[in-house]
Amino acid sequence: MPVTTDQLEVPAAIRVDLGAIFVSLELSKSTWLITSLSPGGGAKMSRYAVVGGDIAGLFARFGVLREKAQARTGKLYPLVVIEEAGLDGFWIDRCLRREDWIESHVVDAASIAVSRRRRRVKTDKIDGETLVRTLLAYNRGEPRVCSMVKVPTPEEEDRRRTCRERKTLVGERTLHINRIKGLLFNQGITAYAPLRRDRRERLEELRTGDGHALPGHLKAQICRELDRLELLIEQIKTVEADRDALVTEKREDMPSSAAMLLEIKGIGPEFAAILYAEGLYRHFDNRRKLAAYAGLAPTPWRSGSIDREQGVSKAGNPRLRTTMVQLSWLWLRHQPNSALTCWFQERVRRNGGRLKKMTIVALARKLLVALWKYVTAGVLIEGAIMKTVGGDPLQQIRPSSGA
Repeated sequence: MPVTTDQLEVPAAIRVDLGAIFVSLELSKSTWLITSLSPGGGAKMSRYAVVGGDIAGLFARFGVLREKAQARTGKLYPLVVIEEAGLDGFWIDRCLRREDWIESHVVDAASIAVSRRRRRVKTDKIDGETLVRTLLAYNRGEPRVCSMVKVPTPEEEDRRRTCRERKTLVGERTLHINRIKGLLFNQGITAYAPLRRDRRERLEELRTGDGHALPGHLKAQICRELDRLELLIEQIKTVEADRDALVTEKREDMPSSAAMLLEIKGIGPEFAAILYAEGLYRHFDNRRKLAAYAGLAPTPWRSGSIDREQGVSKAGNPRLRTTMVQLSWLWLRHQPNSALTCWFQERVRRNGGRLKKMTIVALARKLLVALWKYVTAGVLIEGAIMKTVGGDPLQQIRPSSGA
């Protein structure tokens, strides 16, 4: 007798009333992979390749997609495009947004759900299809599908360069200082300070551990290192001058947030510039979103009988998070009578003097929220001391709710 076998299930088609052409871009240096889902084309996704960096070719392909969709349905559709945030920056998104028939989105790649298999298949084809499905769900309004990136304006993006460049230059300066000290330590010399103004004169006076003058080639190498070090010192001074101008910048539409931060004791030009350029210039709906942006939001693990805290997410802006932790330690020193410092001391005392590192992260989150409220709404931080004005320190006494 004939035996009826079970038929393999056919994957369900994407059932959605497409009001646009949904496109994902997989970007690389050599190739841009375009994955599209168009009205009238069923559930099948189409893929095309464009030479990397060819924005004209990308727009030409978009035009072809619109023409094909119009030939099938008799209607000219707009495009909804998604791409991952990465090394390409935001210039592609800005080019796409210039056209009124293109809606562009930049997504945080880490926020997209993927297979949890130990060895999952990863190809540009699969990633492109995943981006299209994510875009469809986001367009339908499904919650927590992904996290779209708020693209900064060119002016906001350029404003960050000063602090980031200074950090790079300071790191290079440290490398040259350590290299010079290492070369001299090999000769038994430990008391040389390359950052002193008389570094050249003191180099001539140095003697090795066995009483000899520095060898000629070694001395020449150190002199070249000093040349590069002095160039870095001058560049750091130039960058710091630009940073100070940014902090004290006055705008017609609003007061400078960085200048407001400078009024608080314990916050200098570098911290004020980083806090403003990396985070506080943006709009946040609530304190939770602010903490999540800085990577200071908690990450609980609650499943069944398991209930533990994994620590902060560290998924946000690393420069802002690092600065806040450093500022929190300085806050304890310069603001000993503030409500936040008293909260920290009480929490540490209840823990028997332990868990200071964990508590300082919690203080960093509270301090960031308090500074955000101070900059955006003028809510004064309870007990915070302002910098000296006319010889007398100003004491803030108004409490800040929820700090």
